[in-house]
Amino acid sequence: MKELSLNILDIAKNSVKAGATLVRISLNTDERGILKLLISDNGCGMSEEILRGVTDPFYTTRTTRKVGMGLPLLKMAAEQTGGTLSITSSVKEGESGTILEASFDTNSIDCMPLGDIASTVCVLIAGSPEIDFEFTDESPKGCVELKTAEIRAVLGEGISLAEPEVQQWIEEYIAEQYKNLNSI
Repeated sequence: MKELSLNILDIAKNSVKAGATLVRISLNTDERGILKLLISDNGCGMSEEILRGVTDPFYTTRTTRKVGMGLPLLKMAAEQTGGTLSITSSVKEGESGTILEASFDTNSIDCMPLGDIASTVCVLIAGSPEIDFEFTDESPKGCVELKTAEIRAVLGEGISLAEPEVQQWIEEYIAEQYKNLNSI
């Protein structure tokens, strides 16, 4: 993948497939340029056996193909910049879910660009409007945030987050926050 936002989309879609009702996506870039990515969910989790194999490109639980490249490519992307990738998961009832943490040195020549993260968040919400997504992007300039539970509370029942007008508002809301950060 050429952009981190596409990796984020792939991983968050896996959270949705795992039955998550809440997916948190957090980006945090410090003053040294170290980007920390955290994606957590409350889905069904992964067994120890699956967890051991998820960063192997020739391991997949899918029946439609024999390779799974999303996590191996993300791990390679992090390590190429001097960063790391770790995944923890639980299948215990009441505690199930998965947490992915990755770090990237954005000053490295090998660091891929973040890409269009605003569109990625919008696609996730439109594709699974019933799921709560929490998105945060923090940097020394400030913070961009979006919580679909808050939007849903304002809209009330009967209005889907997938409605074109709602999607347009979400996209504009995120874009405005990034624009305000970049004007600082």
